[in-house]
Amino acid sequence: MRRRIRTLAVAVAAVGVLAAPATQAVAGPTAGVPAAPVAPSALPARISVHFDPATGQLPENITWAPDGTAYLTFAAARQVVAVDPAGRTRVLATLPAPADGGVHTPVLGFALTTGIVRTGDGTLYFLYASGDAASTGLYRLTPGQPPRRIAALPATGLPNGLALDPTGRTFYLTDSVLGTISTVPLAGGPARVWSSASALAATGFLGVNGVKVRGDAVWVTNLDQGTLLRIPLRQGRPGAVEVRATGLAGIDDFAFTADGRVVAALNGPNTVVGIDHDGRTRTLLTGADGLQNPTSVAVRGHTILVASAAYVTATDPNLIVATLRHR
Repeated sequence: MRRRIRTLAVAVAAVGVLAAPATQAVAGPTAGVPAAPVAPSALPARISVHFDPATGQLPENITWAPDGTAYLTFAAARQVVAVDPAGRTRVLATLPAPADGGVHTPVLGFALTTGIVRTGDGTLYFLYASGDAASTGLYRLTPGQPPRRIAALPATGLPNGLALDPTGRTFYLTDSVLGTISTVPLAGGPARVWSSASALAATGFLGVNGVKVRGDAVWVTNLDQGTLLRIPLRQGRPGAVEVRATGLAGIDDFAFTADGRVVAALNGPNTVVGIDHDGRTRTLLTGADGLQNPTSVAVRGHTILVASAAYVTATDPNLIVATLRHR
């Protein structure tokens, strides 16, 4: 396990070089606004849970239940876990390793659980990337039942981000290697490529990453290109890609605040930033607050949860609770 984590650390260490600001043409009324460097703005923050990197407890993605329970995917352990408000961690599922141990998982070389979503009835949905056609895909985890694959995904890709459009009862999922966004019905079924726009492509490491559905658009990040993108929904079809913020080196997953601002995890730079409606950024949290290569965030009201996987620091994967201050 430690060898695989070290291998990943070498790959992620390249993020600072590979995730350069985008230079492509942009569209949309607020697109292309450079990220404005600002001094760190300290938020009240504390580490609520420490995880064990030796057993693969590297939190990759997070979803938050109304009762305060955080549901996480532990990447290298191939697990889905629940962390209650008291910080107790309970393993809900462990995906079996592929026969080759996951060495053929594209780019990363180990099998991992990635994006996760929770529906109102308590069902969890998550992605598994294994480099194996028999297991790579979208899974459903019903309370009290073993996980079940409901959509097969290409073993040549790396399914990463997952979001649900409850209106259309459709999942949107990103593939960071193939540079695509695909859709899967809530009930399961074949995955269909929804967009393969060039703005989603990788340029050396990993491309399109986090994904959220908000209003009439699908929002995604591109780690390599350092961008936040908005793709309008046109009767279920993708509209033209709009670049809403640039210069976000190493951007991973993100979440929206109640007023429509974005809070994003920058993995390589080891920071969490806020992004306003004009694409301007400000630093919210840094390594000084306990961040260890943050991968994902969840927001409720003025409270933010940040999952850190320690891919490069290899010291203290953790879960941070902070209080947002809007200005």
